Amino acid sequence: MEFDKNEFFRQATLRICSSLDIDKALSNFFSYIRLFIPVFQADLSMFDPSTGILSNLANVDEAGDKKTLPPTPLSRAAIQELESATKAGGVATRQWNEQSELVKILRRDFDLSNCSSLSMDLVLEGNRVGFLGMHAEGKAIFTQKHLDLISPLREPLTIAMSNALRYQEVVKLKDILDAENRELSRELRSFSVSEIIGAEYGLKNVMDMVRQVAPLNSPVILLGETGVGKEVVANAIHYSSSRRSAPLVKVNCGAIPDSLVDSELFGHEKGSFTGAITQKKGRFERADTGTIFLDEIAELPPQAQVRLLRVLQEKEIERVGGTKTIPVDVRIIAATHRDMAESIRTGAFREDLWFRLNVFPITLPPLRYRKDDIPALVNHFLEKKAKELKIYPLPTVSIEEVERLKAYHWPGNIRELENLIERELIHIRGKGKNERLRFEHLEILEKTKAPALEPDRAGDLPTLDETMSRQIRQALQKSNGKISGPTGAAQLLGINPNTLRSRMRKLGISFKYS
Repeated sequence: MEFDKNEFFRQATLRICSSLDIDKALSNFFSYIRLFIPVFQADLSMFDPSTGILSNLANVDEAGDKKTLPPTPLSRAAIQELESATKAGGVATRQWNEQSELVKILRRDFDLSNCSSLSMDLVLEGNRVGFLGMHAEGKAIFTQKHLDLISPLREPLTIAMSNALRYQEVVKLKDILDAENRELSRELRSFSVSEIIGAEYGLKNVMDMVRQVAPLNSPVILLGETGVGKEVVANAIHYSSSRRSAPLVKVNCGAIPDSLVDSELFGHEKGSFTGAITQKKGRFERADTGTIFLDEIAELPPQAQVRLLRVLQEKEIERVGGTKTIPVDVRIIAATHRDMAESIRTGAFREDLWFRLNVFPITLPPLRYRKDDIPALVNHFLEKKAKELKIYPLPTVSIEEVERLKAYHWPGNIRELENLIERELIHIRGKGKNERLRFEHLEILEKTKAPALEPDRAGDLPTLDETMSRQIRQALQKSNGKISGPTGAAQLLGINPNTLRSRMRKLGISFKYS
């Protein structure tokens, strides 16, 4: 039967263009071409002369296996061999042997020794897209007949590879966009009070206070140690309020140089100082009709404290170098881990500003006081970090390990727990399936840090607020939530009921039983 070159070209081209997935297209092409050319493997690759790196885009063999080889840096001698084997704009054959530099470099992933190769340079509009390689076992396997047969396919192969590369780029960008959208949706969902981890247990009193204050416009001050989740609570307040469709602008007051604080918060006019080449809106203007979250408020320099006080009193700002007052409608949520009474006593923080901010204080308990939330937090961070690190299936954590975590004193609070889980996931990454987290680094931490709740050790005493909070909660528990009257918590503690309520308000203890 006479061989029909036109039919061969048509069938080969159909398979080349059968899919935008470059692996599928190469596999379909390879299955067909093997009927006419003795090949055991085919690959599509790219070489970047600026970096000297050979990148394999798709690879298929006679067993049907698809294995993409890792990017490989080539020596100068190997580059010369590769260039001679991929003659520009055409098809060439090459015999490989043990002495070849390219063979030596690729041997770990792909053994070319004692092979014949047929290579086709893929060039589109003067630019090299990549090259096709087909390999056969033995010497001088490919003939001129094979070259003549494969040469007409250079143009459809080039176009198909170019389209596949562009498709890969589009898919990659789409994946990035989808990931960003998922992350944004996750963040927005996480701001729901009911979905905050610990909302029904260790943070129940805090979340009760969030529900009370969220619908209002009153300033809120969040107090607590570093890493307890003050920003998460600020998010919950904003996204549970009527301002949720307006901006939530976050400012870390401790991260802005003193000389730039006024400009960052209140903006500046063009030419107001060296480098002010344009007018700039500050964070308060950008947060107009929304919320501004001032984290580490105690780090604000004195001059910024004076201007912030005016914002709270007059609801207006002036840009640096400006003379016009600008009204702003902004709700302020502030946060600090500092002892504000000490900061006021030493003059580091204005007392009148503190009185303006301290309208509705919410104290977040440290992780060591909410140990029952640890299993849920572990599960949350495990899912989050495993997804970020692309670890699948999800590693498991034994009950014993969770109990070890609950026994630890967590000086770094939730942030320390999150970092510990990420560290352990990095250590087991790539070890295989069904891995369990061991938290071996916790042993080092336990040896180097003394438990924070052992009052008999110097320097490890709980703070006065922590002790007071624990005493009040114990009294409320004994009185079944009753504050005033006989057998009430106030009587048990020996203080006036109004004084107790004031302290409960300051410490963020719920009034739900009163």
